[in-house]
Amino acid sequence: MKYKKLGGSELNVSAVALGGNTFGPPRLSLSDSIACIGRAEELGINFIDTANIYGAGDSESFIGKAISGTRDKWIIGTKFNFWNAAENESVTQQIQRQCEESLSKLNTEYIDLYQLHAPDPAVSMAEVLEALKALIDQGKVRYVGACNISSWRHAKALHMARSEGLPELISIQNHYNLIRRHVELETLPYCASENVGFIPYFPLAGGFLTDKYNKGEAAPAGTRGASGSPIVRHSRSAKNEEIQEQLKQWSKQQGHTLNELAIAWLLHQPQVTTVTTGVSSPAQVEANVRPSEWLLSDEELKRIDQIAEWDGTDDAIELLQIFSKEKRFAK
Repeated sequence: MKYKKLGGSELNVSAVALGGNTFGPPRLSLSDSIACIGRAEELGINFIDTANIYGAGDSESFIGKAISGTRDKWIIGTKFNFWNAAENESVTQQIQRQCEESLSKLNTEYIDLYQLHAPDPAVSMAEVLEALKALIDQGKVRYVGACNISSWRHAKALHMARSEGLPELISIQNHYNLIRRHVELETLPYCASENVGFIPYFPLAGGFLTDKYNKGEAAPAGTRGASGSPIVRHSRSAKNEEIQEQLKQWSKQQGHTLNELAIAWLLHQPQVTTVTTGVSSPAQVEANVRPSEWLLSDEELKRIDQIAEWDGTDDAIELLQIFSKEKRFAK
């Protein structure tokens, strides 16, 4: 397993990491979650990214039980949000309360990476950073980051942090995969210029970028697509199905699966620090680690880009609105 520093932090995270969205109802039981996390540790994975809303609120507690006794081997990232504030609760109180709840569930004294799940235009970033500074000063949080954030908004927060002695957001976690490449316009160049770590979510487009789906056919039983997943439904446009089919055939010719190609390609993007994937079994953990050893040549990368070239269309904003409306950013 390869490791890389996350932005300007001292967090040395594994190239492939675990996404905590599958731990807890309706996906995985406690025992199944523990089995997946245990296998991940054996394979060298040291980073788990979760959120206080994942797994019907149980993801953090499942992770806490799984890493009991081995906390020092793990880098844990979780998230807070502003979606369900109690009446008259200030921004600082919201963040403090959620942090304490996450610490309790994770059965830990500190969170390695505490992330704003999504910016709220009505919430002052200065208040957010001040509240996070207090948590860092108390030793409850090591570093902070943000998800679903634009480069301009992150830049404003970074300038504020540097000028006022507040904590810098060391990472950005946004939607990015072979058929969703919008972050290449500004976000990835911005991350490169400011040494900000980038973590892609939906690396497999909810499973669409795997061999499970076939062009023009219904989603296979038991998949997220069959259960009506918005990310899969949105990804399965005629254009994307054609891209998916060509990528699947090309990866097969190279002796790999489409799943392996999707992860390997992301790991070859310079600003991508780690790829977090949700898993349903230890075997899937193994399958997601395998592509970290696939070294794509310049010619192979060029061919992949030819197949998956983005033409500037597609409604990324509509997809963001789907998840905003549902008050969740499932990964």
